[in-house]
Amino acid sequence: MSPRLLPLVNAGPHGSRSQMTCHYRCGNACDFPEPNASGNPHAATLIENAIQRRSLLKAGAAGAGALVVGGLLNPAPAAAATGLATVGRSDKLRRAHGIGAVDFQPVAPNVRDAVTVADGFEHRVVISWGDPVTRNAPPFDVNNQTPEAAAEQFGYNNDYVGVLPLDRKRALLVANHEYTDEQLMFPAGRYDDATIKKIALASHGMSVVMIERAGGDDSGAWRRSNPRQSRYNRRVTDQTEFEMTGPAAGDERLRTSADPSGRKVLGTFNNCAGGTTPWGTVLSGEENFNQYFGKSGSMDSRYTTSYARYGITGSGDRGWKDVDPRFDLTAEPHEPFRFGWIVEIDPYDPRSTPRKHTMLGRFKHEGANIQIASTGQAVAYMGDDERGDYIYKFVSRDAFDPRDNQAARKQNMALLSRGTLYVARFTDEDQGDAEYDGLGQWIALANDKESFVPGMSVSDVLIDTRLAADKMSPTRMDRPEDIEPNPATGKVYCALTNNSNRGSSSLPTDEANPIGTSMVRSKIGAPLTSKSGNRNGYVLEITEDANNAAAESFTWTLLLVCGDPEAPETYFAGYPKEKVSPISCPDNVTFDGLGNLWISTDGNQLGANDGLFRVPVEGPERGLVRQFLTVPIGAETCGPLISDDQRSVFVAVQHPGETDGATFETPSSTWPHTDSFPRPSVVVAYAKDSTTDRPERRPTP
Repeated sequence: MSPRLLPLVNAGPHGSRSQMTCHYRCGNACDFPEPNASGNPHAATLIENAIQRRSLLKAGAAGAGALVVGGLLNPAPAAAATGLATVGRSDKLRRAHGIGAVDFQPVAPNVRDAVTVADGFEHRVVISWGDPVTRNAPPFDVNNQTPEAAAEQFGYNNDYVGVLPLDRKRALLVANHEYTDEQLMFPAGRYDDATIKKIALASHGMSVVMIERAGGDDSGAWRRSNPRQSRYNRRVTDQTEFEMTGPAAGDERLRTSADPSGRKVLGTFNNCAGGTTPWGTVLSGEENFNQYFGKSGSMDSRYTTSYARYGITGSGDRGWKDVDPRFDLTAEPHEPFRFGWIVEIDPYDPRSTPRKHTMLGRFKHEGANIQIASTGQAVAYMGDDERGDYIYKFVSRDAFDPRDNQAARKQNMALLSRGTLYVARFTDEDQGDAEYDGLGQWIALANDKESFVPGMSVSDVLIDTRLAADKMSPTRMDRPEDIEPNPATGKVYCALTNNSNRGSSSLPTDEANPIGTSMVRSKIGAPLTSKSGNRNGYVLEITEDANNAAAESFTWTLLLVCGDPEAPETYFAGYPKEKVSPISCPDNVTFDGLGNLWISTDGNQLGANDGLFRVPVEGPERGLVRQFLTVPIGAETCGPLISDDQRSVFVAVQHPGETDGATFETPSSTWPHTDSFPRPSVVVAYAKDSTTDRPERRPTP
């Protein structure tokens, strides 16, 4: 049988993203009412107040009114943000150069079916869907796929990318496999439905793959090593056992007929972003897990409120319950509570059991990233990637041990099991300038011993974190995705991708979410047109107190109000708009050795392919956005990661060719052009003079 073809829909909340992507990645979340019906303040209300405040500030300074388009002020240029003391900078980082210091001409917006990098750079594919991962993996054959083969090969799609060093020439690449697209994976009529579902299950999860330099010690190019030469290579699939950790482990809601202990879970699904910990493990976020559960009858009425808050309806048409009964809500009502966590895997130990950390809360995690505070505590930042949901942080109870020995590593591996979980509230309190900025408060939800939410136990807070947070009046945000601390400054940056409902009566604008009307383009060169909602997104900058990891206050500013520089609502930290690259829908962030912010995008609303951008966050070029690369037709830019030696930029090219109407037989993309169909892949970009090795030509199966 062939996979069901989807209707051709590309309007309304989906914006420029295809209906196919919305269906397979998140179960068409935008087609349903916002799960957060708490009535808590939206960042949009804060922005409206800021608009009025800045209007008065500008009028007083210039003696004239400011330009307002669609109810939005065009902010005046401003200096770098000020606020609380920042974490001490690393001298090592500040001395680093490499790719962060290289000048390049920005890549122009385009719609090529290719990865296009800035002049002076080149790129190569490191690994693609179906490539062998384990020693037992067979060669990839799209016409002879099996669940067993998929469990040994590089999974479908790839979001987070981590690269952990082994020595100067070798490293371990860790990638998430977020979701599958059966319309692009399988030739029509080749496989029966049950086989398709089993292969899709096995193609989720994670991969650990040894890679090696494709040249000398100074090479910026990398390639995958022969799996037979690596003891580290590993696939994490639907059959991999995970250990539940933290206070909620063993709770009744985590117990199933297959696991009466509530402490062992098979698999991890819809893993989006992630992070590498200071102790050498990888964190990965389970995001749109709700779409994988169906029902054969009625659902347990005890969990009606909880299910609704997480978008669990039982109407998911993946059909996994037909091949694995644990995805049947009627038979196993507790199984959904075992997903939606931050998972941790040790790439250096292929025999280790991955873990799911209940102390970090359960929601639609984009990822988690950690910095060590001056107190020694590990501080993790997390976003709940849903329209109108929240930003969180976790502060460990115990301190990080920097020693390089087994005792220290064992201690550090327990840091995420004990501590305090917080949710963020943003206010528009006047900072005396004309920026989008204000103050913020971290509201404690629970620690490993005590709940701070009335009427809820510690386990209640951690399992139903969304419901717990609703009670504490945090600020509803515009899809908070990747959140990462800058290792050079300690400031924290969050990609707020977009929200087509922003500015509506149910989701008003506020200081931290100011855009209710956006200017977009249907294609490159087309005129800008107005659309309701925040279509292009923001980048948020948070400054915390370096001397108190558990501080309950911070300052914030919007570093970027994304979009076309010609649109009046856009803002680039005060940098001259005519000098920046257009950027739309920020999704993931990372940093180079100089502390420059790198931003990947997903769902470009400006008529061009998605890409990767570099922007300084300090000094005279703060806000200068420049596009470094673009990805192929229909693809999302994921990853991204700057290597430790600052010579390489890794990017995951996810769902190339995922456009409405595309099928395996009639693809809209064939990237990376090794086959007649698209293959999601991890790519590395590097300066041309960093290697003498020629990119290998990959034979067509």
